[in-house]
Amino acid sequence: MLEFLLALLTTATVGALLIPLLRRRAPSTSRFEGELAIYRDQLAEIERERAGGSLSESEAAAARLEIERRILAADSAVKTTAASSDTLHRLLPPALALAIPLLALGLYLKVGDPGLPAAPFVAGARPPADQKMDIAQLIAQARARAAAEPDSAEALSMLGEALTLEADGTVTPGAVEAFNKAIALQPGDARSLYYLGLHDAQAGDSAAALKRWRELEASSPPNAPFLPMLRAEMARVGQAAGLPAGAMPQPSREQQEAMAALTPEQRQQAIRGMVEGLAARLRENPQDRAGWLRLANAWKVLGESANAVDAYAKADALAPVDARLLADWAEAHVRGLKPGEAPSPAAVAVLERLEKAEPRNGLALFYLGAAAFAAGDKAAAARRWKTLLALLPADAPIRAMLEERIKAAESP
Repeated sequence: MLEFLLALLTTATVGALLIPLLRRRAPSTSRFEGELAIYRDQLAEIERERAGGSLSESEAAAARLEIERRILAADSAVKTTAASSDTLHRLLPPALALAIPLLALGLYLKVGDPGLPAAPFVAGARPPADQKMDIAQLIAQARARAAAEPDSAEALSMLGEALTLEADGTVTPGAVEAFNKAIALQPGDARSLYYLGLHDAQAGDSAAALKRWRELEASSPPNAPFLPMLRAEMARVGQAAGLPAGAMPQPSREQQEAMAALTPEQRQQAIRGMVEGLAARLRENPQDRAGWLRLANAWKVLGESANAVDAYAKADALAPVDARLLADWAEAHVRGLKPGEAPSPAAVAVLERLEKAEPRNGLALFYLGAAAFAAGDKAAAARRWKTLLALLPADAPIRAMLEERIKAAESP
């Protein structure tokens, strides 16, 4: 009876404390703000290297342009199609806060037992995947821990994950090295196995990715919290590859052992060989649209933008690509541009399709503005750049550059 009264008192107290939430709306935050902080640090580092003489003016300008391009891509990625209403923001938190104690009370009355001892934390449990943390801080912490614990598989896999987050989800060579070291220390490390599979998929070897993920799925407890995400990724990669996620051909044990024995550099060369093999197979079977998309993504991961552009074009000729793939295709087109250089006619054609699909896409607005300015249509350039400027946060590093371009477009 005492527990029942305490539960009711807790519910009443929570209800009283939530009254202010009904009067004001909680401030919203954006992941983009955290990313901007990282990009500002990178711009400052470029300026320091330029001032110190380790970077030439042209190299510094190219590096600044690349960071500005990433800011535009990040700004487009985080925009949502609709905003929640004020009523939802005001009523949902208090409703949940009141419902949870009531639900807990009902469960406790049915199955509760105050005489049971407290359960310990599960060893190695990870924080929620959506926990927000500044990426720069996360990387600093991961590097510090990996340096302090060089024989810890968990520390190394956390470093690899942080480096992957820094690269916007691309598993970089540095991250692969960290994950391979973690696997050498602890062959069943789930985080390392997942990201190494993701690296295989990004490099175009979907079969290796799905094999690695199937082994991880088979060796994991049935209630492992990451299994739903893992199975969804397996289905996505299998569908993109045009093969069932559960029916991929199995590499031989000799092939597995040979790949595991390679250094990160040798493994990267082996992956490039597999990508080139995929390209050769597609030349023999050019109607494989899913194959062309895999090849485009693999070339993009390897930094071969021109090859990626060609592969996207082959896939698009078989069936028009969607807005997400248009953005990837456009990014591959403009990645090699020099500072101030206008995009090519082929790039403009892709950017115009992207703008039609997503009128507020930052990448399309910026480079179509540059193309219009180069063609002498300053009014169109200023219009697009002004639209982009209105979409950017007040402290976006590229605002000053964009304002200068607008001023040049509006000058006589």
